[in-house]
Amino acid sequence: MAISRAQLAKELEPGLNSLFGLSYDEYDREYTEIFSIEDSQRAFEEEVLITGFGSAPTKTEGQSVVFDNAVESWSARYTHDTVALAFALTEEAVEDNLYDSLGKRYVKALARSMANSKEVKGADVLNNAFSSSFTGGDGVSLINTSHPLAGGGTDANRASTMADLNETSLENALIDISTLTDDRGLTISVQASKIVAPPQLVFVCDRILNSPGRVGTADNDINSIKNTGVLPNGYTVNHYLTDPDAWFLLTSVTSQGDGLKMFQRTSMETNMEPDFGTGNIRYKARERYSFGFSDWRGIYGSQGA
Repeated sequence: MAISRAQLAKELEPGLNSLFGLSYDEYDREYTEIFSIEDSQRAFEEEVLITGFGSAPTKTEGQSVVFDNAVESWSARYTHDTVALAFALTEEAVEDNLYDSLGKRYVKALARSMANSKEVKGADVLNNAFSSSFTGGDGVSLINTSHPLAGGGTDANRASTMADLNETSLENALIDISTLTDDRGLTISVQASKIVAPPQLVFVCDRILNSPGRVGTADNDINSIKNTGVLPNGYTVNHYLTDPDAWFLLTSVTSQGDGLKMFQRTSMETNMEPDFGTGNIRYKARERYSFGFSDWRGIYGSQGA
């Protein structure tokens, strides 16, 4: 249905001073602080976990060397969504406007709607990270205490008892991340890089990371988290997270491009065309992309207490 003059009655009044509602400020792109971004040329992308070798055993003199196998394990699939929105203006509405092109104003609103959808889809990976209804290639949720390992056993990227963000819970998370292993149980170097938090935790993040001394104590202890530089990228606030208590730590696995990912299949395209029969002007925006995760070691999280 086209936007008609009846829907824009006030905008057509000669004495109208200004309009509001289409020109709010926007936050900078926030999904780029969380996901590594790659281009895609296919309908979907699939990444397969290749397990390495186990720890090399001692070879007994005169005995044959032990052979090991590196095999394909589970895979992560990224299926691109097509995101699109359009609007139309009647020929008369455009013709009678006395101030500015309606099309330009509504095209900006269209771009804002497209950007909002992209942020929501990206944040949904974290918003659903604890839900068993949203599983990864290994069959469990992104944040879980029982990620199956190819060599047997499980590993975790959350505490067994989740806690609110504070000095102690953050230190425990940093230790957990530093002791992660690969799928064959070998020690690997994984380091936390930044906190991802909702707006409700911004001041908590600032106090924990930037106070010169320990937060909330009268002791003369230094702030070890700040002093050691274990979170080189500090924190980022995401305004599209839905749980005010949930917090996350991105790790070097994501920084290296193997954790949380966004594939851009088609960048946003806008088109405008007239309809011969009605004279309406139609505007459309469209793009294709996908958000997801490959290696769960790219993130650590907590839902709070």
